[in-house]
Amino acid sequence: MAEFHIDPSAANFAAFKNLPRDTPINMLNLLQYRDTAAYPAGHEHAGKGWSGREAYREYGRTSAPIFARVGGTILWRGRFETMVTGPEAKQWHDGFIAQYPDANAFFAMIKDPEYQQAVVNRTAALRDSRLMRFAPGEAGEGFA
Repeated sequence: MAEFHIDPSAANFAAFKNLPRDTPINMLNLLQYRDTAAYPAGHEHAGKGWSGREAYREYGRTSAPIFARVGGTILWRGRFETMVTGPEAKQWHDGFIAQYPDANAFFAMIKDPEYQQAVVNRTAALRDSRLMRFAPGEAGEGFA
């Protein structure tokens, strides 16, 4: 049976919180959209018939000012084409790498009341996702 992930588990979030908070971080995001966004009843976008992609666009639009305010930037963005190594059944729609000046900036974003309203769009949009923290490394010509 397939496992789907939208929000971090308590254990994963605890591990994230235990890492250094004062160094730059890169967050790899892999996104798989719902065919139709799943908003909670009574939400202003419930019943509009938006696709998951449209709901994620709304998340991007409404969270962008907060992301910029904490110093976040997008380093790379791409559209999924095919799985080369990994389970053939796992398909993503989009991916991107968000950079934050440090983990404190990420925490400031997710605690922001405006962001907490915006993130409802993300939850409604996604069928599955992965969010992975990486320490920035050196760019270069080789793989190692």
